[in-house]
Amino acid sequence: MTSVLYDAPGPKAKRRNLLFSVVFFVLLALLAWWIWQVMDDKGQLRWALWEPFTQSEAWTTYLLPGLGDTLKAAALAMIIALPLGAFFGISRMSDHRWVRMPAGAVVEFFRAIPVLLLMLFANEFYARYTDVSSADRPLYAVVTGLVLYNASVLAEIVRAGILALPKGQTEAAQAIGLRKGQTMTTILLPQAVTAMLPAIVSQLVVIVKDTALGGVMLGFTELLNARGTLAANYANVIPSFIVVAVIFIVLNFILTSFAGWLEARLRRSKRSTGAVLGAEDVDELNAAEIGTPGTGKGDIV
Repeated sequence: MTSVLYDAPGPKAKRRNLLFSVVFFVLLALLAWWIWQVMDDKGQLRWALWEPFTQSEAWTTYLLPGLGDTLKAAALAMIIALPLGAFFGISRMSDHRWVRMPAGAVVEFFRAIPVLLLMLFANEFYARYTDVSSADRPLYAVVTGLVLYNASVLAEIVRAGILALPKGQTEAAQAIGLRKGQTMTTILLPQAVTAMLPAIVSQLVVIVKDTALGGVMLGFTELLNARGTLAANYANVIPSFIVVAVIFIVLNFILTSFAGWLEARLRRSKRSTGAVLGAEDVDELNAAEIGTPGTGKGDIV
């Protein structure tokens, strides 16, 4: 298929692409084999190191509680950051300068600060100026840092998604007398959701991974922190890293797969015209419109 942005590859290009693919997979297989050999030489493939993961204690005591805290922090951060980001993203598009300028300053400020620094600052703030207990403080600090950073990123995603819509949508809404707030809530935002969905889910994946920063720096008992305790008890550092990495890969794959399914479903629903009407239903609608009873497919009025 040829388009303005893409030319269909010819016979030579197809052979070259096939050759590159074969070479890549051969190199990948050699790398995997080398890693396997190194781990075997270092004794990291001994069954004694992997056996704990076949027992329920390693999962129920360490990994599953850590995974639960990871998902808890990520869910809280996303639930708070998404509406906050939408608010600031829409505020940056306001016609009023006194709304647009402060919103832009907040977004640019928190987007420029590393999320780890925000977590550390929040942890110190809660320790000095609030009554949050030391047990709950790491969770509060992690969620606060994630919210402040990701809300600013989501604000830009929302703004970009709305600005990407054709201007005719706004002009048509103005032509029928809709105010800007009505245009935003009833026309622009619903259409922008589908375009923004992949970026929003990608940011959710980032949030899930960034919870590990709280485990390393603040002692938050998320998955990576729980892995450290497990490895200390079973002396299987490398296997524990591999298992946790696989858990993160599976979790993020589920999120991205769900996002793809949801995006496709939204696109199909927008293409749909609603319920499917049969011939009798159409006759009844036509009859109701002209004030006469429907008489079937062959009605002549």
